[in-house]
Amino acid sequence: MPNKAIAAAALTLNAFVWGVSWWPFRALQDHGLHPLWSTALIYIFGLVCLWFWKPKAWRGFLQHPQLWWLVLAAGLTNVGFNWAVTVGDVVRVVLLFYLMPAWVVLLAWPLLGEKPTQGSMLRLVLALAGVVIVLKTPESPWPVPESLADWLALMGGFCFALTNILLRKLNHTPSETRMLSMFGGGAVMAALAAGIGMNAGLVTAPPAPQWAWAGLALFISLAFLVGNLALQYGAAHLSASATSLIMLSEVVFASVSSVVLGTGELSTRTLLGGGLILLASLLSVVTFGKR
Repeated sequence: MPNKAIAAAALTLNAFVWGVSWWPFRALQDHGLHPLWSTALIYIFGLVCLWFWKPKAWRGFLQHPQLWWLVLAAGLTNVGFNWAVTVGDVVRVVLLFYLMPAWVVLLAWPLLGEKPTQGSMLRLVLALAGVVIVLKTPESPWPVPESLADWLALMGGFCFALTNILLRKLNHTPSETRMLSMFGGGAVMAALAAGIGMNAGLVTAPPAPQWAWAGLALFISLAFLVGNLALQYGAAHLSASATSLIMLSEVVFASVSSVVLGTGELSTRTLLGGGLILLASLLSVVTFGKR
C-alpha cells in the first residue's frame, strides 16, 4: 500500500509539472526565448543526464531501428503541446490535446491490429462531439481550428496518442533506449522545427545567454527531468488504467492555474465540450482496466 500511495503521488507530481508548464514557457518567451528553443534546451539537458546515467542506451537503436518512429512521435508531441500552450488559450489547448480516445481508435487498428468495438466507437463519437463544441465559436460558421494554437494542440494530441501506441508496440525494446528516444525526440524535433520556423519567419532566434532566462530554463529542465522519473516510477507500480486516470489530473492543473492567472477561459461551451472529451477519456480508462 505505501508503494502505491507513493506511486500515485509521483504520477500526480508529473501531471502537475505538465499542467503548469505553460507558465514557465510563457515566462521564457517574455525573455525572448521561443517555446521551441525552450523545448530543445530542456530535452538536451535531459538527454545529457540520461547519457551519463545510461551511456550504452543508444545501442538499442542498432537492434531496433523502428524506435526512430518513437523519436519522431514523441518529439512532435512536445513541439505541438509546448508551442500551443504558450500562444493559445491554455484550457482550450489542453482539451484539444487530450483528444486521445479518438486518435487511439483510429491508430490502434492499423498499428496494433485492434479493431474498433462498439465501446471504442462510442468514445470516438463523444470525443469528436466535444471537439466540435469546443471549436464552434459564435464567430465561426464551422467547427474548425481557427488559430495556430488549435492546429498545434490537435497535432500534438495525435502524436501523443501515436507515442503511447508505439510504446505498447515496442515494449520488447530496452526501456532505457525508449527513454532515450523520447528525450532525443524532444531535443531533435524541437531544434529542427525551430530552425525551419526561423527560415519561415515564424520563430525568432534565441537571445544571448542571460541568467534572467537561463536560470528559469535550468529550473524547468530539472522539473521535467524529475517529472519524467516520477512517471517512470509511478507507471511501474500502478496499473495502466490507474496511471491514465491520475494523469488526467493534468487537465485540472492546467485549467485551474490558467484561469486563476487570467490566461484561460472557462466558458459554458468549453466546459460542455471539455466534459465530453474527458468522459471519453474516462471511459477508455475504465475499459482498458477491465482487460
